[in-house]
Amino acid sequence: MTPWITAATIAYLLGSIPFGYLLVRLFRHQDIRATGSGNIGATNVARSGAKSLAIATLLLDCLKGIAAVLLAFAIARRTPVPLTFPNAHSFAFALASAAACFAILGHIFPVWLGLRGGKGVATALGVFLVLSPRSVACALLVFMAVFALTRFVSLASVLAAASVPLATLVFLPVRGPWTTAAFFGIPLLIIAKHNSNIRRLLAGTESRFGASSRKAVA
Repeated sequence: MTPWITAATIAYLLGSIPFGYLLVRLFRHQDIRATGSGNIGATNVARSGAKSLAIATLLLDCLKGIAAVLLAFAIARRTPVPLTFPNAHSFAFALASAAACFAILGHIFPVWLGLRGGKGVATALGVFLVLSPRSVACALLVFMAVFALTRFVSLASVLAAASVPLATLVFLPVRGPWTTAAFFGIPLLIIAKHNSNIRRLLAGTESRFGASSRKAVA
């Protein structure tokens, strides 16, 4: 099995672990998909009333992204550098970027839940923390500023995701097809997964975080 297939498979399977679904099922004996937006992410878990489980979901979803990328770097260190790469660093970064993409795909389209998963924000935070911490710092600043001003998790997530490609142009040291897919494709996919939220924001019907309505989604 090639290092690409190995890294992609491990990353997808890690990303597809539905922590929000599992935690709510284990501790509250409920199906989080039947609550609020039906999403398995931390925001919907929080809106179900399980704030401690929401924090755990956020951390675990982030950690699975970190693990997927770190394992890809470990695989790269044990693999001879292909002739198509100028050095070991560029190969390792490309393999890790590919793993990042598959971890996000696993979270959004988990094989265990009929390909119906979350929106990928926390897992993206994890993969980018390893690949480009400075890009994450910029995205977190955008998220916190927008959320503090609006209380819209969806708007803050979309704008934070949109800031990643811009930060990448400044901070990313290695460029290539897989890094482009990771740093531009992942934010675009996250934004696309927020399409219903964007429509509600434009219509003025999106709910702010902390609103009492159980029907609110983010």
